[in-house]
Amino acid sequence: MYKFGNILIGKNELNEATLLLNKANRHGLITGASGSGKTITLKVLAESFSEAGVPVFLSDVKGDLAGTIKEGIINDNIKSRINTLNIEDFKTQKFPVTFLDVYGKNGCNIRTTIKDIGSKLLSKMLNLTDTQGGVLAIAFKIAKDEELDLIDLNDLKAMLTYIGEKRKEYSLTYGNVTLQSIGSIQRNILSLQEEGGDFFFGLPAFNIKDLIHFDVNTGFGNINIFDAQTLFQKPTLYATFMLWMLTTIYNEFPEIGDTEKPKLVLFFDEAHLIFNDMPEHLTKQIIQIVKLIRSKGIGIYFISQSPSDIPIEILSQLGNRIQHVLRSYTPTDEKAIKAASDSFRKNPNFNTAEVISTLKTGEALISLQNEDGEPTIVDKYIIVPPQSMIGTITDIERDNYIKSTWLYGKYEEKLNLTSTKDILNEKLKKEKEEPLKKTRAKAKKSTMEKATERVITNTASSFGRKLGNSLFKNLFK
Repeated sequence: MYKFGNILIGKNELNEATLLLNKANRHGLITGASGSGKTITLKVLAESFSEAGVPVFLSDVKGDLAGTIKEGIINDNIKSRINTLNIEDFKTQKFPVTFLDVYGKNGCNIRTTIKDIGSKLLSKMLNLTDTQGGVLAIAFKIAKDEELDLIDLNDLKAMLTYIGEKRKEYSLTYGNVTLQSIGSIQRNILSLQEEGGDFFFGLPAFNIKDLIHFDVNTGFGNINIFDAQTLFQKPTLYATFMLWMLTTIYNEFPEIGDTEKPKLVLFFDEAHLIFNDMPEHLTKQIIQIVKLIRSKGIGIYFISQSPSDIPIEILSQLGNRIQHVLRSYTPTDEKAIKAASDSFRKNPNFNTAEVISTLKTGEALISLQNEDGEPTIVDKYIIVPPQSMIGTITDIERDNYIKSTWLYGKYEEKLNLTSTKDILNEKLKKEKEEPLKKTRAKAKKSTMEKATERVITNTASSFGRKLGNSLFKNLFK
């Protein structure tokens, strides 16, 4: 809830948990067990940033954030919480939203190109070995050197086929290329296409700066809801999409230093999917981005079940933390609770670990950065209710809303230009036809030569017979 220039997240009998906007780019973490209230907390933060004039990007893996486009309803539960928290100026309202979807079903299409995503991220997406990743890197280098744009997966498949046909020639310059590696990459590309990879790669590519938009009537920052209900079922593709987004934002947004409020805030739900089984070099890349991106006015908030889901180097960069209940069933759960407890600045009035395991739905332990950039002492709060509708919307409502937004019409139609696939297929066709033409020409020449020889032979033979007959007649006259 946006209040007095900052964000009110929760309250207790004595204090308010207020996120300072000028510290919001110090990143954050929302953790807790399933059903503990993480989604509501995410929704409250997103709405508040929007009202403060800060655009938001968030991933919606369950489809229950779409209600943000509609004004909330004050039911008995909401009314009870408002009264408990003694919020006198609470009001329901809707917020400006853009729906995005890789598959183009539940939002505007969001695409990138094979060239832009790069060989390293693509290697992870395709689950390639080091050797196969090396061959993929060679394919990217050859495409660059020969000025061929790799736009979609079909372009990449054609590039690999072409390199395979000319592997002896390319291996001398770029390194060893084997048919076995190319075959493995092609199989993995086929699997990716079956997951819907063809939707993610193509033109027009999404302009990442389209995430920055403001409602012309209210000045609210746009809430970009990325529908991940289908993509979430493809963990590798989901993780790689998020990595691509972070990398692209980091590369394209300018340095602006500390500001009164963030330029953009990103919420990554189910964050453990981003970091599970991630190669070390990519983890280091993300750590570096998280450390540096705040100077570009970008705040990143990870949502997951436990702080242990996040690499320790990133965890240390997350200055604003909200911890919902964690349940203890196993020794592993107990360790996770202890780790979560140890990440907070201690409160002398209670045992943090015990409180974490006994929190009710809608309650959380919160520690935020103060004006000096120091974490506040952790305390227990009740989260304020969201102002927009809780829950999802109908498919008809979603479709009508999508068609009414400013972004509609920019990315829906996929462009079908002359592709690298067409260029390479034509080159291979010509290169295969050339030897056939030479063979036919040689065969034709050979046929003509034989015919000429027969004519000469026949002529000579006929002339010889006539000459012989003439001489014979003259001798016996």
